[in-house]
Amino acid sequence: MSNYHAKYELHYAAGKALRQACSRTLQAENRLSAPRDILAMVEHTSQGRVQGLIPLRYSRMQVSPFTFFRGFAMIQAADLAANPSSGLKLQICGDAHLMNYGFFASPERQLIFDINDFDETHHGPWEWDLKRLAVSLVLAARGQGFSESQARDMVCRASEVYRRRVNEYARMGQLELWYTKVGFEQLLERAPTDAIRQQMLKLSDKARHQTQEKLLPKMTELEDGTLRLRDNPPVIFHLHDKNTLLDNDDSWLSADDAEALVKPMLDNYIDTLKEDRRQLLERFRLVDCAFKVVGVGSVGTRCLVMLLQDNFDQPLFLQLKEARPSVLEPYTQACVHGHQGKRVVFGQRLMQAASDLFLGWTTGPAGRHFYVRQLRDMKAAPSLEAFATPEALTAYGQACAWALARAHSKSGGQAAQLAGYVGDSDKLDQAIAGYALAYADQVEADYQVFKAAIASGRLQVHD
Repeated sequence: MSNYHAKYELHYAAGKALRQACSRTLQAENRLSAPRDILAMVEHTSQGRVQGLIPLRYSRMQVSPFTFFRGFAMIQAADLAANPSSGLKLQICGDAHLMNYGFFASPERQLIFDINDFDETHHGPWEWDLKRLAVSLVLAARGQGFSESQARDMVCRASEVYRRRVNEYARMGQLELWYTKVGFEQLLERAPTDAIRQQMLKLSDKARHQTQEKLLPKMTELEDGTLRLRDNPPVIFHLHDKNTLLDNDDSWLSADDAEALVKPMLDNYIDTLKEDRRQLLERFRLVDCAFKVVGVGSVGTRCLVMLLQDNFDQPLFLQLKEARPSVLEPYTQACVHGHQGKRVVFGQRLMQAASDLFLGWTTGPAGRHFYVRQLRDMKAAPSLEAFATPEALTAYGQACAWALARAHSKSGGQAAQLAGYVGDSDKLDQAIAGYALAYADQVEADYQVFKAAIASGRLQVHD
């Protein structure tokens, strides 16, 4: 036996030994955290947000059990902490549901598929990501009217892809693994039907047209000969204008104007970039900035979009997004980075196959932490409504599982141990499916409590 194979077998055996403390079958358990006050937790997660946007957050969460699940990662984090885990920990996404994956361009302008949201990234048990993905698959399947057997099959197939890819990555050297990515062409080759292939081609075409130049006329307007971001309250509004949703005593309004607020944040952010990227960014000037509401779970957190232009007036849109402590932190360990924005950037760079050229972090008024990235640069992801058939949702779940397996294998450097635990049989797949179906039931019950609180007036929603 070669030295390579001997070392591989040693790591694989170490992972397999973890089954003694937590068998794969045990992963089906669905223990809930205690005490478990859903409404108190919802209200807790709204603290520190822009109060004028809380009703919009609740409005987006109330659409369906899936959107409720998407906007409330904290409760599953608490519940997962009450369940058995393998003991193998690494950098995880923390919120790996279906809608946090998508296509985007690498710095080399290649279209890749990967996790695209790292607000909750943290060091933690790898299975927490797989279980969140699995539950989101079940909720999506139910939302589309698919049967329970179809939902179970989707989860089993996604888990199987995760296992097989982990076993594949486990045999790679660290450098080879670091360069591995899930490319658009790879997924296109594996599309199970012509209809799904056509959907993917349309999505890739959409991504390729999501450039900074294409975004300019959609988001801006000329006002007295000056280019500025177009207000669209409550989604986009200027901080100091009549459309602002910030309270009069908000710390962000202490600055005389938006530029006085943003300039120090921009200067601080530039210091977190590599030297060549600093040089590139310094060729742009700030033109305008506005508050921009994004997502479901992020609604109410402070998020800015900045419009910059170079000496030829070509645009660059940057997004500054508030980085709050990860929902995993109370159940794992304290943030070791000293800055929540840096935590997000570290996790994203470690887990993604390729990251945004302008990814960095900064600090804003009142010491709030932010991370910075490009806005919509060749990015596209399907909506839930696109999965009109079980085959389409199954294929998408498998693509997400593939991306997750690659991210975990890269981030932890422990792919062989992980492969040893997940193994070759379908024991893990069946367990994850059992957990996902049971927890989806719990999500639906929690959703009804949430809806009742809206009906009673305890929680206010946006009209």
